[in-house]
Parts: sequence; C-alpha cells; structure tokens
Amino acid sequence: MGDDLRMFSHENILQQLETAEYKNGYYTLEFYILPNGKPSPAATSSVSPFYLYPSGGTLRDAAFQLVFYDSRYDTYRGFRPPHLRRPKG
Repeated sequence: MGDDLRMFSHENILQQLETAEYKNGYYTLEFYILPNGKPSPAATSSVSPFYLYPSGGTLRDAAFQLVFYDSRYDTYRGFRPPHLRRPKG
C-alpha cells in the first residue's frame, strides 16, 4: 500500500498542495479526523476537508474554525505555494 496523503503531517500537506484546488485564497485539503474534529496523523473512519490559507499560514477545519498557524505555510514568511510557482499565462 502506498502513502496515504490523508494522514496528517507536514509532508502530506505539501504533497496535497501540489494537486489541491486553489480558490478564494485557500487550498482545499483532506485529512482523517479524530473524534474532536482535529486532523489525525493515523487513518480513522472519518475524513473531512481542511482549508489552508497561504497568505496567513493558517489551517481551518470544515467549519472554517482555526486549527493552527504555522509560519512554514505563510507566504509573508517566504512560503511559495504551487499557485505562485506556476507560470503566468
């Protein structure tokens, strides 16, 4: 079995970003969730969308509640998400 990108980790965020839709200022990602709705690093029976806002480095849950801030995903701290790396055309 290959890597399951729905298990929450820094590496899986970066992998999902490469193919995730960028719309309205955020990327839609998908992760397994814990009973409390937080993203899970292990496979569970439930999956939920999460939204990464690179202009602020924040990850939000399906209800758009703040899950965390991480400067690794903040464009103001040097993060270059896929939509900024693609050639303009």
